Formats: sequence, structure tokens, C-alpha cells
Amino acid sequence: MGTAKKKILCIGTSALTSPIAERLRASDWDVHRANDLRSAHRLIVEHGLRVGLLVMGDVDEPRCAELDTFLGAHAQLEWVGCFDADSLARPCCRDLILAHLFDHHTLPLDIARVLSCVGHAHGRAALRELSTPELDRADAGIVGQSAAIVNLMRQARRIAHASAPVLIHGESGSGKELFAHAIHLNSPRASGPYVPINCGAIQPALIQSELFGHERGSFTGAVSEKRGFFEAADGGTVFLDEIGDLPLDLQVNLLRFLQEGTITRVGSTREVRLDVRIVAATNVDLEKAVAAGRFRQDLYYRLNVLPLHVVPLRDRREDIRLLAEHVFRTYSAEKRPSLKGFSRSALQAMDAYNWPGNVRELINRVRAAMITAERNLIMPSDLGLKMPQDVQLINVLDEARLQAERSAIRSSLQQSGRNVALSARQLGVSRMTLYRLMAKHGIHVPNG
Repeated sequence: MGTAKKKILCIGTSALTSPIAERLRASDWDVHRANDLRSAHRLIVEHGLRVGLLVMGDVDEPRCAELDTFLGAHAQLEWVGCFDADSLARPCCRDLILAHLFDHHTLPLDIARVLSCVGHAHGRAALRELSTPELDRADAGIVGQSAAIVNLMRQARRIAHASAPVLIHGESGSGKELFAHAIHLNSPRASGPYVPINCGAIQPALIQSELFGHERGSFTGAVSEKRGFFEAADGGTVFLDEIGDLPLDLQVNLLRFLQEGTITRVGSTREVRLDVRIVAATNVDLEKAVAAGRFRQDLYYRLNVLPLHVVPLRDRREDIRLLAEHVFRTYSAEKRPSLKGFSRSALQAMDAYNWPGNVRELINRVRAAMITAERNLIMPSDLGLKMPQDVQLINVLDEARLQAERSAIRSSLQQSGRNVALSARQLGVSRMTLYRLMAKHGIHVPNG
């Protein structure tokens, strides 16, 4: 039995992609072609592609912004880009290459080199898959590829297969509820009910009845018996969000359930045995709450068997752009049809912002920007963010460095009579490095 073909996505016009697609097929690649980014997205989702080849030719700043958004949303692929020399001279194209691409080539293509390059990209994609395992059944909407999020997903995967209580720590808006749901979805209880409860959102007078149920006539207004959230979750998982807000008298009942596996409805003396796993979450320091007498120490130790700490967004900045693009796609029905994505300055402003409200704040800012933005690309002001002065300075310095580099290469080539080997020695770099720099800056030397 032969090995499965390597799959690749080629994006570009037929005129540009046809020659390389034919050679790829002749080299036993399974080639999927797309003329536009919308079709490319669909092919990635449908076929689980690992490698993408962008055969773009000329790209201007709006096109680079569109590609930047698209590539950020599909960072799980290894991308190789092919551009003409004029595009490589533009800062926006160089930024795109450095931010997203495994490698790049200059048109017209040396197809043999491209074939070798995409082969290496495929191997790298395979290594990445092995080193970043995902949750078995579902990720519950968790978005991210940073080392922090990959480690959290790995921990959640291990925790999911146990039956002990889980206590998830993390700042408000950091995604604790998503990890709780992911733990349930990847557990042996996945086919059972998942019941989320916000302990701070239930009226104090009703919380015992809501959690554990009540019998008919047990209090004014109890006209019939009622199953509580815990009984509704039998065979599954209860997620107790903001567990630190649970009143002390209810903490006793929860502790009893954790110890005995039984609950008693309000107004009843009959114990009901349940098979329910507890996953709790808090954004407060429960050890301090214990010291202050606001939380029972014995309950804290019962809950904190399997701790999971969800890091704030500022500690996984690599995921900011990916999250922003995910929100943009998720709520695309709310935007104007002419709104294409994020400007480079908006992405830089999001990267620099500290996100005190975490993922929830990012979602709210992006959704608002999608509705109020007046241009074709979202700007920092649409997000309510400012471009930091240090980012502006970095952009200016980067452009100055590139201009100095370009000027030095041109001056050396002029002094050497366009002799690349001599210029490379004058500049103190290898001839191959100089060729790469020349391609980067769109500098040509006639053959012969």
C-alpha cells in the first residue's frame, strides 16, 4: 500500500499557479487551488491542509493587509510566498514575509527550488502537529497557538480523563469557562449533561433551591417539586463559575456533596445520590479568602485537587492577532461588506495593548470596531486604542535600517562594476546572502 499524498494549497491566479501546480502533481502532491482567500479558507477547513503556497506576483499595501489577516487566521499552516521584485521592495510585503512565511521566492520561479522548499515546509508542519497535541474531541472554542495556550490545552487533556474536582484560576475574561467546557467535552462524561452555574448571579435567597432543588410547599412559592442544577447534571459535569461568591452556608452543602456524593433538596430529609463531577473557577485568591474567613479551608482543599491556571492575554501575546481574526470571522454578519480586516497599525496597537479585560475585552472591542469602522480596514481608533510611540519609532527605525541596507548594496555593486562576488566580499557576506538581500530589495544584476 502506497503512502498518502502530501497535500498543498496553491493560492493565486491560474496564470501564476498553473506551472507550479503541474510540477507539484507530477511530484505526487495532492494540489488544491484557490483564486481568492475566501475559497482558500474553505479548502483549508474542508481538507485539513498543512502547507500553503502563495503565488501573488505584485502586492500593494491593502493587499498585504488582507493577506496579513488571512495568514494570521491560518497560522497552523506553513506558508511559502512567491512575489515579484517590486513587491519585495515594499515594507508591507517584507513585514508580511517576516511575520507569517516559512520561506519566500522571487518571480519568475525556480520551480525545483520551490518544490524543495514546500517539501521542507511539509516536514516542519508535521513536526508542529506532533509537538502541539490538541484536545481529543473538541476545543470548546479555545483559540491560540502560543506556548502558554498549548501547555494549557495539554494540561486540560490530561485533567479531562480524571474524575477528581478541578479548580480553574484566572483573571476575569481570560477564558476559564472555555477550559471548563473543554474538560467536559474531552472526558468520559462528554455524552452526559454539562451544567454551568454562575454562583454570583443567583439571588442569595434562591441559591440553595437552584443548586439542590426543593420539595413542594417547602417555602412560599414552591408550588411543585423541582430538580436543582446538580440533579440535572447527573452523569455529567457541573461548572461552578466564580465559586468564591458562594455563601458560607452553601459551602457546607457543597462540601458534603464532595465528601458523600449526595444532596438533599430544600424541605426534604431524603438524600439523593448523584454522579456529578465538579469543575469550579475563580478570579479571586481563595487562599486569601480562606485567611479572611470568607471561604472554608476544607472546601478549598476538596476543590483544589486538580488546579489549572489560565494565563491572562498579556502573557500570550502571540495569540492576539489570531483571536482578533477569529472574532472578525465569527461576527462577520455584523460588519459592512466593504470592511476587509485589520490595518497593520491596528494589529500593532493590539499587540502593544495590555488587555486588562483579557479575551472578553478583545471580543468586545473588535465587535464594536466592526460596526463603527468607516474605512475598508479597521484602524486603532476604531478599537479605541492608540498607536504607542515606541511602536511608531520602531517602524521609523526599521525603515531607516532597510534604506541604509539598500543604499549600501547599490553603492557596493556600482563600485564593483556590478560584480556580485566582489561586492559580497566588500560587504562581508556570502554571495548567496547578497543574492537574497538583492532579491529582498528588488535589486537586479543583468546576466552575462
